[in-house]
Amino acid sequence: MSPTLPASARLAWWGTAWLRGHVVTDLLIDAVIADDATHAVSGLDPAGGTDTFVVALGRLRALGATAFGAAIPVEGDPVGLGGPRDFNTAALDVGEAVVVSGAGVGLVPERVGAAITWTAMPAERRQLPDVGEADRTLRAALLESAGALARLDVARWRPEVADELMNLRHRPHLDSPAGVPPRCVDLASRGVQALGIVDLALEDDGGAVSAHEIEARRASLVPLARAGRRALVAACSPEVWPPS
Repeated sequence: MSPTLPASARLAWWGTAWLRGHVVTDLLIDAVIADDATHAVSGLDPAGGTDTFVVALGRLRALGATAFGAAIPVEGDPVGLGGPRDFNTAALDVGEAVVVSGAGVGLVPERVGAAITWTAMPAERRQLPDVGEADRTLRAALLESAGALARLDVARWRPEVADELMNLRHRPHLDSPAGVPPRCVDLASRGVQALGIVDLALEDDGGAVSAHEIEARRASLVPLARAGRRALVAACSPEVWPPS
């Protein structure tokens, strides 16, 4: 398992670092696009066209952008979203978005092949999980889910999941720009790790012998998935970062 930051989290970290003068534009572009072919942005050009990523960044700065923050919502848990309804619906459809503080803009990514087009929409201020709270919740959820999966004999039906749970100290390395608090880099790494474990465990039904057993396995992962998303949102939302 080699999980990475979702596109919204990369833009949140590196876009904020760029706005605050910690990184140059070329470094921002390389970090956000990563292995994708290209990124573009629609909805900002007054003429109705689609901007290159660089042009869109300039437009957002001119609109008063002060930071980029991530949202990783799912139905029933719209974490990182504050409205309005159209933006929330679009973000829920793809499972992620970015809220641009100071500009009143939200960006929702749509992937087609190796390219992403971000659609700009009006977005409102949002309530966010506290970094400390998200950290504590994730630690508790990992223990709870590990215990539940052990009782369900995870080593028999998904041995690789058991290996990951036994190896929690070996977290994925995440490249981060200057300005992101080390505590948030660590929290994001553990959030990505938790979501990777959930994805791995849900890839198939393994050795399930009944619908009840399948549901029990899925239910045991719900708290971990929720905690992982909230950890990632807190770690990638400068509005709640601890003072440097």
